[in-house]
Amino acid sequence: MEKRSVTTFGGNPVTLLGKEIKVGDKAPDFTCVKGDLSPFNLKDVDGKVKLISVVPSIDTPVCELQTVRFNQEAGKFDNAAVITISCDLPFAQARFCGAKGIDNAIVVSDYNGHSFGLGYGFLMDEFKLLNRGIVVIDKDNIVRYVEYVSENTNHPDYDKALAAAKELL
Repeated sequence: MEKRSVTTFGGNPVTLLGKEIKVGDKAPDFTCVKGDLSPFNLKDVDGKVKLISVVPSIDTPVCELQTVRFNQEAGKFDNAAVITISCDLPFAQARFCGAKGIDNAIVVSDYNGHSFGLGYGFLMDEFKLLNRGIVVIDKDNIVRYVEYVSENTNHPDYDKALAAAKELL
């Protein structure tokens, strides 16, 4: 399994597991878990532009703001799917979504098997949480934008990610 240290969490280096995804790569399929415990796959949103917002935990301030922001933006997109992925349990995600009015974005959990985290190189070995970042995938499942934040307590570049997604619509 590929390991690399390209990010920090609270100023401390962390090791990311899995293959780093790059612009131009074919987006690998993955299986996460929805709030009702049913599987979610990339194939579920075939034919759409996909903006994947990756957060360590929705129970932290930056992750909350990131999730709320992309949910608001999702309401402005046609033929696009905004997906938030964390390793929080689906029950916690459902509770969070209900409390915060998250109803435009798809929120899924990678807690069981870390299929997304390993397939896209976002899994932090030290915590078994996902590194904060964004992936934009076109309708043909080609990666068009990727950001792995350099420090997990920082926000991603919302404007660049949104511009990349809008360019594909």
